[in-house]
This record gives sequence, structure tokens and C-alpha cells, in this order.
Amino acid sequence: MKWPERRLWSSAVIARVQPLTTTRRLSGLFDYLPPDAPVGVGSVVRVPFGRQKLEGVVVELAATSEVPAEKLVRAAGVREDSVPADLVQLALWMADEYCSTAARALSLVLPPPGRARTQLWAARTATELDGQRLTENQRALLERLPGPAGGDLGSLRRLETRGLVTIAPQARRRVPRTNAAADRSVELTPDQAAAVAAVREGGEHLLHGVTGSGKTEVYLRACAEALAAGRGVIVLVPEIALTPQTVARFQARFGDTVALLHSALSEGERYDEWRRLRSGEARIAVGPRSAVFAPVARLGLVVIDEEHDPSYKHEGDPRYDARHVAAERARRAGARLIAGSATPRPETAHGLRRVRLPERVGGGRGLPPVRVLDMRGANHPLHPETRRALGGARKAIVLLNRRGWSNFLTCRACGKAWECPNCDVALVLHRAERALACHHCGHREPVPQRCDRCGSLSVARHGAGTERVEAELGEALEVPVFRLDADTTATKDAVPRLLARFRAAPAGLLLGTQMVAKGLDFPDVTLGVVLDADATLRFPDFRAEERTFALIAQLAGRAGRGPRGGRVLVQTVAPDASAIAAAARHDADGFLHEELARRRALRYPPFADLIRVVCSAPQLAAAHAAAARVAGAVADTTGEPTELLGPAPLFRLRNRERFQVVLKTTERALAIRATGAAVEDAARHRALREVAFSVDVDPV
Repeated sequence: MKWPERRLWSSAVIARVQPLTTTRRLSGLFDYLPPDAPVGVGSVVRVPFGRQKLEGVVVELAATSEVPAEKLVRAAGVREDSVPADLVQLALWMADEYCSTAARALSLVLPPPGRARTQLWAARTATELDGQRLTENQRALLERLPGPAGGDLGSLRRLETRGLVTIAPQARRRVPRTNAAADRSVELTPDQAAAVAAVREGGEHLLHGVTGSGKTEVYLRACAEALAAGRGVIVLVPEIALTPQTVARFQARFGDTVALLHSALSEGERYDEWRRLRSGEARIAVGPRSAVFAPVARLGLVVIDEEHDPSYKHEGDPRYDARHVAAERARRAGARLIAGSATPRPETAHGLRRVRLPERVGGGRGLPPVRVLDMRGANHPLHPETRRALGGARKAIVLLNRRGWSNFLTCRACGKAWECPNCDVALVLHRAERALACHHCGHREPVPQRCDRCGSLSVARHGAGTERVEAELGEALEVPVFRLDADTTATKDAVPRLLARFRAAPAGLLLGTQMVAKGLDFPDVTLGVVLDADATLRFPDFRAEERTFALIAQLAGRAGRGPRGGRVLVQTVAPDASAIAAAARHDADGFLHEELARRRALRYPPFADLIRVVCSAPQLAAAHAAAARVAGAVADTTGEPTELLGPAPLFRLRNRERFQVVLKTTERALAIRATGAAVEDAARHRALREVAFSVDVDPV
């Protein structure tokens, strides 16, 4: 078929815009006449799009358009803040790499909403005060300048008319809360000095250092060198809970050139910090995974602290891995990259040049001894030795990677288990809220007094979460218990306040989920306890051993950092598991050697790449048909190096039936292109219009 010849229309500038729509059924750029204000690549504009007006990002500027002149419409307006051009290109790369859409990827790099907060600022002029008729109050007012006008605005206005004062609006920064820390002047150990020298050579490095070995000081020295060279820095940390503590270390060394970015900031705080980075006032961005998109110009260094942590993986679409995106951004900018961990991922240990910090610094006694406690046959969540140790420790950290009071409820008479009506999962008891809750969709319902199936009053509670253990420890111990989990830290600034209270307390116990094992530095903690250490081993996941080892080893690293030393107790019903035994020996090298051999034999990362496609729909048949269509298209366009698994059913989630297809491949680029094309084709199929597609490249 011969297509009609397209007419080209010329103008000074055409803005090629990506409208920020969430649908997969539209792709490609749309041409608009620019608004009256100047625009460039990265400008965020308001554009007519069908019957609605959407925001869009200018991706290209062109002199010609294939759209007829009479059909070109003008963008309605442009935001004051724009996306840096390098982040536009990074977002387009992400859309391809993670089989997503350009609109969804660009949404991740947009300037945050908000506007600057201003105040009237008064300052003295150069006019001499000699010979001026001034009252004592006026002289005192002039002495305090420069400063905010505040309640003295009327008096200052009168001085302004006499040419003695200037008054003008000035931006007033909304400062995020952090835990203040004093800068420590330390002399590098030979291992630290060697690590700094290795980073100075450029490229990508794994900083493999035991907990307490001074990895942060290496980051700080590398950061100072980047700043001295006129370059910017991004420092990624795994959890918002850790960000205030890490920021405090960097702020103590570098002052206000450090900006904090994370989703728990208020809208105003986030906007002000983003603007400081965009303007160059701040040159160091610190935050969790979203900070990888910080508008840092002339990027010279990227640090990924605790690189093993799974929270670097984004759960939305695109399901990006901040570690992979950080490496790509560093490569594009010619920046150095440091990935630091005491328990590095096998992929990282296999792929990056390793620099070691084998010893603790700062007066500690070395890594604490770890004792594994066999809980087979136990009827109580705490081993007797654990109870005795907690009673004798002034400060301790206890890890239980499960929140709530009980895992699930059942009827002893008829066997009913209380499940979520929207998801095929058990409801968790939260006693303080007097509710059963689904940790997937948020459904809540009252705690049952009797079984609604058989009427029995015998309702049993199974398992223990952080809420129950907190209550039991609070009754048994004479020290305060500080609980750190998603239920206690939902409000703004809750985490830094709780950690500050624990740090200031002369005695106490910090109890929480996995966040208590990540990066916290309390020298007076002498005891670490891991409850139900084998829970992660029971997950049907090839990373189960890796996660179990990391969780135990990281928690062990929180104890014994001070001169008093410490010890660690690990409760488990699988005391002979290799991951637990290796963590108890602090044997990261032995664990990595064994894990890499296992993955090589089974063709798991880093020896193959995984891609997971989940198709969900209200009806089972539609979800299965979509998954089968994707699987068939991928099979037709990939070769023998790509193994296709599925379609396979998944449990129902949020009232949607789900099927998945998994690719195990050694031809990554081809498999990604094939998956993206297959999903795009299926999304446009009319019979599958109710199906949602989620593509996860490198699932964790």
C-alpha cells in the first residue's frame, strides 16, 4: 500500500512533546507550537491533548513538522522549573531498558510541585549614620540588620524612605530535619587510604568493608575530591530511615552544599532542596533511590551505600533498579562510582573491581561473636538465653522482619483462616488498632470475637510480629523499648525523632523490622538479636540465601562498635542452613564463592538476566490470554539463549487475577526489545483492554 505523501511545514521552532499520559496504547512524540515563553529540551509545558489538557515534557526542538500548519496547536504554558536535558535522555533510556513508556519514565524526573517561600528581608544601605536623627529603637533596629523584617516592617519602611534600609523579598528555605552530628577529624587507615586512591583512578568500584570499617569516611574523602574538581555528587542510601543520619555526616563535613531528597519531606522542603541542587547552590544530593534523579550538574561521583539492599528496586512502572540507573548515569557523565557494602550482592562482587576494608576502625573490638540458638520445638518467640541477654544488656537491637501482632488467625473448631477479600493472602492482626489488616492492599476489618462460619469462640492467633514482641519485652525488661517499623514511622520526621531518642537514652532496646539492620551506628549497643532468622529462607526466591545472609550479617554489624564490644544471638529453626552458618562466621567471601557457584549451575544472575511480565485483569481468562499472547510473541522473536517459563498463575491481588511469564536469558538486549514489543502489541489488542501489564527487568 502506498502511503500519501506527507507535507512538511517549516517554522522557527517546533516543540516535540511527550504528553505525560499513563496509557501504553499511545506512543511517540507530538508536535506543538511553543508557548509565548521560551522553551528548551526539558521544559514542562501544558498542552491540549484530545479533550483534555496534560502536562508534557519537551524532548526535542525541530525546525519542521509533518503536521499540517493549520492543525498545529500551541502549548498553553510552561512551568518555571525544567528537567535537565541529561535527565530527559536518561528517562528515555529507562523507558527502553525497563519496557515501559517514555511518559512514565519522564514522570520520575519531573521537578517536584511547589513554589519558593519568600520573606521580606531588610538590609542597611551604604548611607552613613553620622548626622542622622535616630531614636534608640531605630539605632538598635539598624544594628540587627541584615535580617527578616518581621514585626518591625513599619519602622523599617520609614527608614527605607530615608534611604537607610532596603527591603526586598528573599527566598526562605524550608530546612528538612536531620540529626545533628559533629564532624570527626580522622586519620585514614592504610586500607582506607588505598580505597580512596583506587577510587581516584576512576571507573566503578565495590567497596567491600566489614561493618564499622569506615566506608563512610572513604565516601567523604572521595566526595571532597569531586567537589574540589568542580563536580557534583549523588549519595544513595537504601532507606529513608537512614537518610537523616547519613546526611548529618555529610552536612557536618560539607555544610549547606548538601541537599536531602526523599518522599517523606514536606512538599515545600522537597521543592526547596530540589531547587538548591538545580541552581547549583547545593552540589551533593543524599537520599534513597529517587535521589538518583537529582538535578546535579557536572556529576563527578555516585555513591551507592549498602548496595545489597533490595529497596533500591522501584515497585512502580518503570520498575527501575536505582543501582543500574546510577551506573548508567555515571557512565554518561564520566563520573566515578562506588558501591559499598559489608554483604555485597553476588552480581556486584562478580562484576566490579573490589576494594577491601577488612578491619573495623575507631576503637572497636572487631566483629562480635555470633551464637546460633536452635528454636525447633520452642513454644515462645524468645529463647531463654535471649531473655537473659536482653535483661543484662544496657542497649540492644532486636530484629524481627515481620510487623503486627500475629501472622494470621484461625478458628480452632472449623479451621477457617481469615483472609483478605481482595487478595489471596492471610490478614495480619494489629492489636493496637483492634483490626485485621492486609499488608498488600490496605484492607482492614475488626478483630473477630467468634468465627462467622461456625460460631465458635475459639479463635487462635499464630506467630509473632514486632507489635507482640514489643509488648512482651516491655513487660519483661526495665528499659524502654523503641519500635521501628512501618506502623510506628508513618508520620513525618518519626524516624529521626525515634533514633535520636534511642541514641540519647542511657539504656534501651531498639526493636524493628529490617530497617534496624541497615547502616545505624550506635557505639553503646552491645547486643544484637535476630528473631526467626530463617523466615527469608522460606521464600520461593533464588535470592533467599543472599537475603538471609545479608540480614543476619548486617544486624550483627550493629553490635560491638564501641570499646565495650558486644555479641549477637540468632534464633532459627534451621541452624544448619549454609547462609546462617556463614553469617555466624562473618564469612562473606565463603558465602559469595558458594552462592556464585550455585547460580552459575542454575543460570541465575549474574550468569543470566531475568525478565518478569505480570498480566492482571478482573477476569482470570483475560489475564491468562494476555500472558499467553506475550509468551508467544517473545518465543517467536528470541533464540535458544532465552528460556521461557510460563504463563503461570499468581495469587489474586487487589481483586485482580494474575499470570506471569519469566524470561531467563543471556541475550539481554534482544530479550528486552522482544518483551517490550510483545507487551506493547498486547496492550493495543481490543480484547485485552482491561489487562494491566507490569514488566520487571532484573526482578529482586
